[in-house]
Amino acid sequence: MVAVVHINLSTDRRRKRTSGVTQLGKPPSKKATVLNKVNKAPPAPIVLDASAAGFEWGAYLEKESALAASVSCFRHAPLCAQWDDILMGMKVEVLNTNAVLPSKVYWIASVIQIAGYKALLRYEGFEHDSSRDFWCSLVSGELNPIGCCAMTSKLLVPPQDVKQNIPDWKEYLMKKLVGANTLPVDFYLKLAESMRTSFRIGMRVEVVDPKHVSQTRMAAIDSIVGGRLRLVYEDQSDAAVNTISDFWCHMWSPLLHQIGWSTKVGHAIKAPANSGGTAAKVWRGNYDSSFLLFKKPRFVYMEGGFFEEGMKLEAIDPLNLGSICVAAVHKVLLDGYLMVGIDGAVSNNGSDWFCYHASSHAILPVDFCKKNNIALTVPQGYDSQTFTWDKYLKDTEAKAAPTRLLNTDFSGHGFSPNVKLEAVDLMEPGLVCVATVKRCVGRLLLIHFDGWEDDFDQWIDHQSPDIYPAGWCDLMGYQLQPPPGLVNLMENQTGQSKKYKTLAHRKRKKKPGKKRLSQDQAEEDAGQQAEVTDAPSGPEDLSLPPRVPLIQPKPEPEEQEIFAVQVKVEEVEMEMETPTDPPPVPLGVFTREEGGEKSKSGLQRHHSLERAAHAKTERSETTAGRSEECEEGATEETVPCPRFQRAGHERRGCRDGGV
Repeated sequence: MVAVVHINLSTDRRRKRTSGVTQLGKPPSKKATVLNKVNKAPPAPIVLDASAAGFEWGAYLEKESALAASVSCFRHAPLCAQWDDILMGMKVEVLNTNAVLPSKVYWIASVIQIAGYKALLRYEGFEHDSSRDFWCSLVSGELNPIGCCAMTSKLLVPPQDVKQNIPDWKEYLMKKLVGANTLPVDFYLKLAESMRTSFRIGMRVEVVDPKHVSQTRMAAIDSIVGGRLRLVYEDQSDAAVNTISDFWCHMWSPLLHQIGWSTKVGHAIKAPANSGGTAAKVWRGNYDSSFLLFKKPRFVYMEGGFFEEGMKLEAIDPLNLGSICVAAVHKVLLDGYLMVGIDGAVSNNGSDWFCYHASSHAILPVDFCKKNNIALTVPQGYDSQTFTWDKYLKDTEAKAAPTRLLNTDFSGHGFSPNVKLEAVDLMEPGLVCVATVKRCVGRLLLIHFDGWEDDFDQWIDHQSPDIYPAGWCDLMGYQLQPPPGLVNLMENQTGQSKKYKTLAHRKRKKKPGKKRLSQDQAEEDAGQQAEVTDAPSGPEDLSLPPRVPLIQPKPEPEEQEIFAVQVKVEEVEMEMETPTDPPPVPLGVFTREEGGEKSKSGLQRHHSLERAAHAKTERSETTAGRSEECEEGATEETVPCPRFQRAGHERRGCRDGGV
C-alpha cells in the first residue's frame, strides 16, 4: 500500500517569510520558462572527450573530502545577490526516485550540504540515514518550493525504503515544515534575469591581441555563453588555413574594450590587412559596441603625482600567470592606463609590453613577494635568494613606484584555501577546468588546476570574471574539463572505468617532466580499442587486467547461447553410428512422435509419450522401426559429448532431456 500525502496550505502561512525566504509559497512563475531559452547555448567550444560529461561535482567533492566556494563569492555569477537566501536545512519538493509507482511522484527533501550551485539532499523520513542522500543542481529547475505540488495537483509519495514506521505522514511532515525555509517563489525568475546580458552577437569590440600583447585588434562577437564571449577577429590574414582566428573572454574582462578605446587612450591597435577586402565584407552590417556596456575601472586620483616612466614594481607576468616578476613602467597612457614590461625580457620594439590599469591587481608594490613569502622572478644575472630591491634600484638608477598609487585595498572575500571551483585557463581561455584555491594573499588568489603540475598555477584577483562556482558549466551548457586521468564518478556507474584525455595543448613553456597525450596517441589508442572490439572471440589470458570499458554479457544473450549449444549437441549425436544389431528395448522406454521424427526436447518427448498411451494398437505395426530410433534417442547410457570433452563435461542421454 502506497501512502499519498496531500498538504493544504493556509493563506496566512503562505504570506509568512523568514529571513527573506518564503516559507510556503506558490510555484514559480511561468516566466521562469525563459531558462529553457537561455540554457540553449551554442555547443561547447572545445569537446575533447565525451567522457567529460560523466564528471559529477558531488562525487568528486566526496572523493577529495573538499568543499566548494559559495556562489556569493562570485560577484559576476548568476544569483550571487540572492544566494544568502539559500540555506542548509531548507525544505524543497523534488522528484521521488525511490517510489514504486510508475508515474512521476514527488517528495519533500532537506538540503544537507551546499557546494556552489550543487546541493546534497535527503528525503524526509530518513532522519539521520545518509544512505539515500543524492546530489542535485539547485538551478536545474528540478527543485520547487514547498506547496508547489499542492498548487499543481501533483502527488507527494514517501520513499519506499524508509525504515522507520511512520503511521501518519501528514502529521509527520507538518511537524518538519513548521518554521522551515524553502526556495523563494521568484527563484527561477531571478535566475533568468541574472543570466541576461546587454551584449549582442555581431557587436564589434577591441580586444588585446594574444599573439602580440602590446596591441589590440578588432573583433566581432560570434556567440555568448553565460557572459563569456567568443570573439572572431575581423582580420583573418594571420589565421591558419581552413581555421578561424578567435578568442574567448568574459564581457567584464579587462582585455575587452569598446571600439575607439585604443585611439582614445593612446594604445597601439593592429591595422587591418586590407580594409576593402573580404574581411570588410564578412562583417558588413555589424554595429559598434557602446562604452556603456563595459565595466568601468576604478577611478584614479592623480593629485600629488602619478606613475612615471622607469618606475619599478612587481607585476604578474602576462605570459606566465603563475609568476610574479620584477617589472617597470615603460609608458603612461591616458585614463590611468600603463604599459608595463618585465625586466630582463623586454624587446627592443616593446612588443612584449602589456597594458594594465593603475587599479589592476596585477601590478604590486616592491617587496610584496618578500612580505607574503612568494617566490619573485628576478632578471637574468641576479640570484633570487640574494636579490634585494634596494641594491637593484641602485644598480638600475631607478625609483620604486609609490605604494599609494597601487590598489592594495582589501575588504575581504569568502574564499579560503583548498575550496573547489571552476576556473578559466587564461593561457587557453576556451577551457574551463576543475580547480582549487591554493593560496589567498590579500586580494590575490593562486588557482591550481586539479590534476596538473604547479607550473600551471595562475594568480588572479578575487573579483576576476574568469572563476565560477561549482556547477556553472552545467548551468550554462558549457564544457567543463575534468582533471586528466580522473575515473568516472557518475553515481549510477556500472563498474566501467573510463579514461579521460588531457586538455588541449597549452601555449606556454613546458617543463621536461610534463607528459601529455598527443592527438596521434589518442587516435592510436582508439584504433587499438576498435581492434579488440572487432576481434573474434578466443582464449583469454586471465592474468592480464581487463580492458576498459569492460563489457559484461547480458542475461538474454546467455540464454540464447545455451540453447544453441543444446541444438549443436543434438546434431553431434545424430552423426553417431548405430549398432547393426541393437538390443531389444522395452516398449515403455522409447518415445514416439507422429511423422517418425526424433524428439528434440524434453517437452516434446513428454507429449509423445501421452500420445503413445492412446495409440497402443499402432505400436505392434512399427516396433522394428521404432527400436532403432529408441536406441539412438532413449538410451540410458552416459554419452561423452565431443563439444564439452575439453571442459570435462558429459552429456546424458535423451531420456534425461538436457545437457
